[in-house]
Amino acid sequence: MKNVKAIFRLIGLYFRLNLSSAMEYRGSFLLQAFGMALSNGSFVFFWWIAFQQIKGTIGGYDFRDVMFIWAAASSAYGASHILFANMNAITRLIATGELDTFLVQPKDTLINLLCARTSLSAWGDLAYGFILMALTHGRDAAAWGMFLLAIVIGGLLMTAISVSAHTFTFYFGDASLVGNMAMEFTINFCIYPEGIYRGFVRVVMLSLIPTSFIVHIPLKLARNFSPLWLVILLAVSALYCCLAYCFFYRGLKRYESGNLIITRM
Repeated sequence: MKNVKAIFRLIGLYFRLNLSSAMEYRGSFLLQAFGMALSNGSFVFFWWIAFQQIKGTIGGYDFRDVMFIWAAASSAYGASHILFANMNAITRLIATGELDTFLVQPKDTLINLLCARTSLSAWGDLAYGFILMALTHGRDAAAWGMFLLAIVIGGLLMTAISVSAHTFTFYFGDASLVGNMAMEFTINFCIYPEGIYRGFVRVVMLSLIPTSFIVHIPLKLARNFSPLWLVILLAVSALYCCLAYCFFYRGLKRYESGNLIITRM
């Protein structure tokens, strides 16, 4: 319990530190956030045109359903990169020996590493999801509840997927390509109706890259709430995150110090 509290305190401390640092350059911060939200917004128009032409559903999803998974995926991505943006740098830190800096600190190495950097544009992703939900779901309490849950679970799962992919660097060398591909697959599987995927891809979406648990199952719960599916969602998500955490520390045992100590202010 003490370790969990310490982890949450560490995350909170880094969040305040990174946010105050971003606020020193408010113009850049607001420009990047607004630019990302605007870029994401262009896809709404694409989907609106598509559904106007089809006059039906795509993969069993209507326009509001697609907007839900887009909103959840965007805000989950934003939350993960606001809090844990350094997930994308794990391979570089291992390869250059900069991981030494985090190993000598009396904190959880993985959590400390993940929180050490934030992404300014990710605030645009986070805000975009809320705006999209407000425009398409209004006061739908069930949809909002599942959307908020999807942000938490989705953010953690996206981080866990990235950590797992980059951890292969401990075993096979530079895994930056694997890490980038894992995140791209995650986003692509999240933003399209689940019904268009079949066979092996569906298996991947429920296991190696569990995107079904990021957006599609929360959408199902918003449509028709089921306590059993909620328990499954929470249990599988917790298990995947724990496995990613353990996988990183197992790989860490193979790490060879680069004898590079960098002072972090």
